[in-house]
Amino acid sequence: MVFTALFVASLAVSTAMAGGDTFPSPFGSSADILAYFHDHRDPVRVSAFLQFAASVPLAVYAATVSARLRNLGIRVPGATIALTGGVVAAAMLSLSGLVSWVLSRSEVGSEPAVVRALHDLAFATGGAGNVVFLGLLVAGIAVPGLLAGLLPRGLALAGLVIAAVAELSTVTLLVSDSAFLLPIARFTGLAWLIAAGFLLPRTRTNKAGTNA
Repeated sequence: MVFTALFVASLAVSTAMAGGDTFPSPFGSSADILAYFHDHRDPVRVSAFLQFAASVPLAVYAATVSARLRNLGIRVPGATIALTGGVVAAAMLSLSGLVSWVLSRSEVGSEPAVVRALHDLAFATGGAGNVVFLGLLVAGIAVPGLLAGLLPRGLALAGLVIAAVAELSTVTLLVSDSAFLLPIARFTGLAWLIAAGFLLPRTRTNKAGTNA
């Protein structure tokens, strides 16, 4: 899946360019955050570019899977929920990438208050903002996949668990210690979406073997 490849590349490439230093947590010290964006402008710029690029195939995936669900005869809200979740998740990731690009500008690095504000915004949109709506995309596929038998039962149930963790990650905005939920929901969600994309049928057959 192109979205997953681009997103993972945004993390791996920027970390390698920064000599192993990872994108700072907004819950860390101001000194560490300011030092990172001052010393690693190129890695931040590359990461921002790749995250922005990743938002495009995510939106395409959401539109494609929603259309496929409708073509399979799904008339319950699942298809719409999947489309809404995917589009908003893509918008959040796009905004996070653009804000991160602004953070890579040398003019911004000289203003500590601006750096902290933009960094918090990049985290909020690319973290909880993206992951929570990514969970809606997963749920919108998993629920009809389970009820209509479009996906293996185990995979559909796993999707519901992932979606629940993704929604629970909203708590990160109140309790910083719950931030560990974000990568769990994000990366399991990405793996699940890839599997669902391959296993979701293109046509639906009834017991007689004709298209439904």
